[in-house]
Order: sequence, then structure tokens, then C-alpha cells
Amino acid sequence: MKRPGYRPRIIDRKVEEYLSVFGAVCIEGPKWCGKTWTASCHCRSAVYIGDPADNFQNRRLAELSPALVLEGESPRLLDEWQEVPSLWDAVRHKIDATSGKGRFILTGSATPNHKGILHSGAGRIARLRMRPMSLYESGDSSGEVSLSKLCNGELTPVATGEVNLGKLVDLIIRGGWPGSLGLPPERAALLPGEYLNAIIDDDVHRVDGVRRDSFKMRLLLRSLARNESCTATNRTLMKDVKGVEDGDIDAGTVAAYLDIFRRLFVTDNQPPFSAGIRSSVRVKQAEKRHFSDPSLACALLKATRTGLLNDLKTLGFLFEALCERDLRIYAESFGAGLYHYQDYRNQEIDAVVELPDGRWCAFEIKLGANQIDAAAAELLAIQRRMAEDPKGRLPDVLCVLCGMAAAAYRRPDGVFVVPVTALRE
Repeated sequence: MKRPGYRPRIIDRKVEEYLSVFGAVCIEGPKWCGKTWTASCHCRSAVYIGDPADNFQNRRLAELSPALVLEGESPRLLDEWQEVPSLWDAVRHKIDATSGKGRFILTGSATPNHKGILHSGAGRIARLRMRPMSLYESGDSSGEVSLSKLCNGELTPVATGEVNLGKLVDLIIRGGWPGSLGLPPERAALLPGEYLNAIIDDDVHRVDGVRRDSFKMRLLLRSLARNESCTATNRTLMKDVKGVEDGDIDAGTVAAYLDIFRRLFVTDNQPPFSAGIRSSVRVKQAEKRHFSDPSLACALLKATRTGLLNDLKTLGFLFEALCERDLRIYAESFGAGLYHYQDYRNQEIDAVVELPDGRWCAFEIKLGANQIDAAAAELLAIQRRMAEDPKGRLPDVLCVLCGMAAAAYRRPDGVFVVPVTALRE
């Protein structure tokens, strides 16, 4: 289907590719990130399980007879399939019975527990993770620099123009939600807050029918916001919550709530990276904490443009989150993965893009152009120290991803400098 006004997404190519290989594709991701809109552009018929029309008739029909809602021209969209988990097995069975590729597209904003799902769907149903819009997808990056080419050492120097710091702050607060595009910054800032309210007040219960303490969930979410782009442990989060009056919480509850946030795609942590499986360097295994979009952290911190401009440390963490959201979207489009590096020698790399063939690229993320020299020196120093270990693999590319840089270029020392507002997949 062709949708008037549809803004193409990077994941579109993956959806088409997977439909040509698998019987079904399941597009997963946070609410309001554009899954249904994208899926509807790739389908020929659809059923919306969450449609409240006629007292949720579609959901009741799917519960009574899943096979009936599968009837329709292929690819057939089953939107919010997790509302009726038995649909998963019905789709798998239908694919086995009729063969053929690209039969169904499923979308889901939550990962249900395995109750009611008998088969993994391996080989029949492929999963794709969709995220809020990157700056390139929302039209806020010129796209003059390709990440895939950069990771192969290719970059044509280009003047990208001055970047306004206030504009960067607005992009962080607005986030990558399609529904916020074109809204004034102060109005766009309302959506992330309402997103969190909907999650806490409704979606958390609907995942598995368990009632949870919304007060403690909000405290934990605020703690996550204060630790955005950091490797805070569960114990740190627990102490943070306990520091609030009436905020007593135990380790088991913290772990359970974090699992629910992950299953609802509220959080999107960045895993650790090791430069060599046999390396003698001890690598920390903590994940870097992230929300699925930095705007959620802003909403929880009640951050405003003025407030962030007066708190550059917090702004730096949120800018890092913005860059890493985009790096992950771009990297996954060509089969790469996003990680971070931290070892017991106090060496850190903000972002690591690992390519399918095992090569990897190191990125330091800095808001101001005045930080480029120090960031480049730090990358080169880490590379030299890694070279002392013969078992590890050195990065193929070193890059400073910057907010306020006015050009993309390669420095005489070999380190690339790229503005995030010029990057694309």
C-alpha cells in the first residue's frame, strides 16, 4: 500500500528483504514509533487487534478463532498481535501448511511471556526491531556522511554548516516520535510524558495481568533517567530509589520492573564489547543504560531547553544518548551492532560499531567542537594501549561524533570528525 505523507524509514529495506526470505516478519518496538504506519506500507490487507470498534470485535474474533483473522491478501498485517498471543502459533502453523514467503507482518509494542506460545517460530517468523526516528529519518540530518562507508574508512570531506546548540537541545527533548514532527518544541515535549503515563497506567498491567506499584515504577524510571548513558548497576538504582521518602524497594522488584520496561521497549541498553575473545585485558560487562529515546529521560527529569543549557553535564549525557540511538539504527541497517567499551584500566569508548566480519570502529561522542582534540587524543591513546596486547584486535576506524562541528573531515592523525547532523546509514 502507498500511504500519502509517509516518511520513509531505514527499516523499510529490511522489511522488504525479510518478506522475500521468511513466511512472516514481526516488527517490534516502542509504542508510537511508527510500526503500524510502516507495516501498512508493506501489506495488502490488515486486521487491527487493538481496534476498539464494536467492543474490540477483532480481538474477540482472534481469541475465538485465530485462523479466521489470518484470511486475507498477503502480506497480511496483524497489528498488536501480542494482545492475543495465540496468534503467533496460528501464523506459524499457517506458514507450515501453505508454505510461501511474505505471508504475514506482525507488529508488537510488547513482548508477551511465553504462556500461550508453544513454538518459537524459528525459520518461519523473523523479528525486526524498530526504534523512534533517527535524525536522518526525521529530516534533521543532511545525510552527507554514510556510516557504512565511514566504517570502511571512506569519507569525502564536506562543510556541513554551523549547528545551533539550542536546536540540538530541541531535538533531544522532542525525540524521534513521528507524531511530534512539525510541532513547536514546547508541544512536542508533551508526547514523551504522556507515553510514560500510558505505559505505567495501562501497558504494564496488560503485559501479563499483574498489578504493580506505579509509585515505585516511577521512582525507578527517574533513577534510570538520572543514570542515562551510564553503566549504573541494579544495586545503584535500588539505592537511588531508597533515597526517596517511602521509596523502599528490594533487588528482586528492581530486576522485575527492569524486565517489564525491557519487554515494553521502554529501555534499550547498550551491551559491552570486547576487542578480542582471547584478550588478556579484563573488560567490564556492564550494559550502558538507555531509554529507547532520550526524550523519555528528558520528560522524567522535567528537562527544558533553558534548564539543559544551564546544565551542560546532563546535556552531554543526553546528547550521547541521541547519538547512540542513531548509531544503532544506522548500524543495524547493514548488519552491524552497537556496543560500548569499558575495562579495568579505566579505558572507555563511548560507542563501538562492530561489523559483520568482525572489524570494529571506535566513536567518542562530544557535544562541543572544542572537545574534538581531547577526544581524538583519547582514542589514539586507547589504540596504542590496545596494540600492546597481541591477542586483541585494533579498531579499523577512529571517529569523533560531534554536535557542534561545522564539517566532516579526516584529521592529520587519522581520526575522523563527523557532525551527527550530517550522518546517515
